[in-house]
Amino acid sequence: MNFDLTFFAVMVPAVILMGLSKGGFSGLGLLSLPLMALIVSPVQAAAIMLPILIIQDVVTVWSYRHEFDRRNLATLIPGMLLGVLAGYLLAAKVSDAVVGFAVGVISIGFALRRLLGGKAAKAPVTQANYAAGSFWGVVCGFTSMIAHAGGPPFQIYVMPQRLPPAVFVGTGALFFALMNWIKVLPYFILGQFSPQNLTASAVLFPVAILSTLAGVWLVRRVPAERFYTLIYWLLVAVGLKLVYEGVRPLFG
Repeated sequence: MNFDLTFFAVMVPAVILMGLSKGGFSGLGLLSLPLMALIVSPVQAAAIMLPILIIQDVVTVWSYRHEFDRRNLATLIPGMLLGVLAGYLLAAKVSDAVVGFAVGVISIGFALRRLLGGKAAKAPVTQANYAAGSFWGVVCGFTSMIAHAGGPPFQIYVMPQRLPPAVFVGTGALFFALMNWIKVLPYFILGQFSPQNLTASAVLFPVAILSTLAGVWLVRRVPAERFYTLIYWLLVAVGLKLVYEGVRPLFG
């Protein structure tokens, strides 16, 4: 890996997208790994991104440290732990393209139903509960380990609750920060924390911090209705990308 113009031309936009996602505009981050995979392998891209995610999590969690929903975390975390474990054990047997395709179809259907069935503000408001939270927690953990696609299931569970944007983002920040620390051991076992990968991560840390702060700044200035409408459309875009990545091998 050479730290040349090509490296920065690809890696910097990828980290900025992830930073804006961590700052609150969930969904953009899912575009980062495919972009990085243009110059490194997908596994190496994920390994480079993990320390960056952890640094971004610190910024996001600190920014929203007083704004999160405890009940959502309590209902999601136990299932997430099971999902991560299942994903780690089944990683070699389950195609990430198939998992991504399934998550993409669900995401598109959920978001379009909300957008086309009337304004999001008029949609029924749900409450956090252990049955739904456990299910979507497992899905989040599993899809995050297999296809790096834990964001859409989280959104499907939490968005209908119509939390204030800052609380929605803060809850996700704490949830995914915990999940990313749990992922450290599997990546260490896989031998992906090489000096080369860690150096690449360190070079990109300043961009990671600044872009995350930019996302936090923007979320606090976007009205709640616009925020949720934007997130629904981002969910559609991410869903389409996951479906595309899932069917592409069939025509390769």
